[in-house]
Amino acid sequence: MVVVAAIIVSDGRVLACQRSRKGKFPLKWEFPGGKTQEGETTEAALEREVREELNVLATIGAEIYRTRHKYAEMRDEVELIFFAAQIGAQTIENCVFESVAWVEPEKLPELDFLEADRELIRKLSRGELPILADQCAETKPESRETRGPNSASQ
Repeated sequence: MVVVAAIIVSDGRVLACQRSRKGKFPLKWEFPGGKTQEGETTEAALEREVREELNVLATIGAEIYRTRHKYAEMRDEVELIFFAAQIGAQTIENCVFESVAWVEPEKLPELDFLEADRELIRKLSRGELPILADQCAETKPESRETRGPNSASQ
């Protein structure tokens, strides 16, 4: 199974998304994205997933990291491909997540990310990937954290 994910950076922060409490891997953090469909390129899949999850049009850039992971809860191994992505000045609409947040790279390890993401999280938090220096310079997010449709009322 091939899964794609977007690394979206704005003002030196990375967009992180918390999974719904109702699905697989409840309340784990991840990057926006999802499974590719048959006949779909990885870039087209990521554009579609970002549109479905955040209601924004993304420009998909270079692949920045790739890994494979076998979750005990899943039958098939996952090939996870991370791409740089830009959303410009569009306002994110949280359509599926428990919450989304713009997080400083060095604070990413404080979030409970999916296992397959953890090596990338380590690299991002240590500044080992150039993505943070040159990614999305013009992007200005509307808000830093939003609760989604799956959030508990407070």
